[in-house]
Amino acid sequence: MGKQSWKPGNMLYPLPVVLVSAADKNGEKNIFTVAWAGTICSDPPMVSISVRPERYSYHMIEETGEFVINLTTEKLTYATDYCGVRSGRNIDKFKELGLTAATADIVKAPLLVESPVNIECTVKEIRKLGTHDMFIAQVVAVHADEEFMDEKNKFHFETAQPIVYSHGAYMSLGKQIGTFGYSVKKK
Repeated sequence: MGKQSWKPGNMLYPLPVVLVSAADKNGEKNIFTVAWAGTICSDPPMVSISVRPERYSYHMIEETGEFVINLTTEKLTYATDYCGVRSGRNIDKFKELGLTAATADIVKAPLLVESPVNIECTVKEIRKLGTHDMFIAQVVAVHADEEFMDEKNKFHFETAQPIVYSHGAYMSLGKQIGTFGYSVKKK
C-alpha cells in the first residue's frame, strides 16, 4: 500500500477545539471557537491562538490584549460549533446558548462557567502570518472546576469528556493508553 503526495496543507489533526472569550474596552463580550490553539512554552506558561482578522472578536483581543481560553467537552459540542459559525456582530451568543459568563481574576474577558478549565491570557505579541494572525499570550491564571477533582485535589479532565476537532468533525477522546515516560519506566 502506497502513500499519495498532496499539495502542502495543514494536516496536523486532531486539534484542541476551544471556546475563546473576549471583551472590548466598553465591556461588550463575545465567545468564539478556535481550533488553532496550543501550548508554546511552559516557563513562563504561554499559549497561542490563531484568528482571522475579520473575526468579530479579533478587534477585542487586539484592543485589550486579553482573552480567556475555555476548554470544551461533549456537553459543549453544540455551543462549540455554534460559536464557530455564528458571528457575535449579530447576536449575543452567551444569551442565545444559555451560557454563563463569569468575572475572571485578572483579565476583563469573561470566563465560561460551563467549561471545566478556563485559562486567562494576556497578549505578548501578535504575529501577522497570512489568513490568520497569531496571538502569543502568557497564561496569568487558570481555573479548574472542582467537580473533576478527586479527594487528593488531583484534576481529572478525562472525566469531563473533552473533545477535539479533526477534518471538520468534533470527536470525543478515547481511553488512556499510556502515561508520560511509561515506555522507559523501570519495572
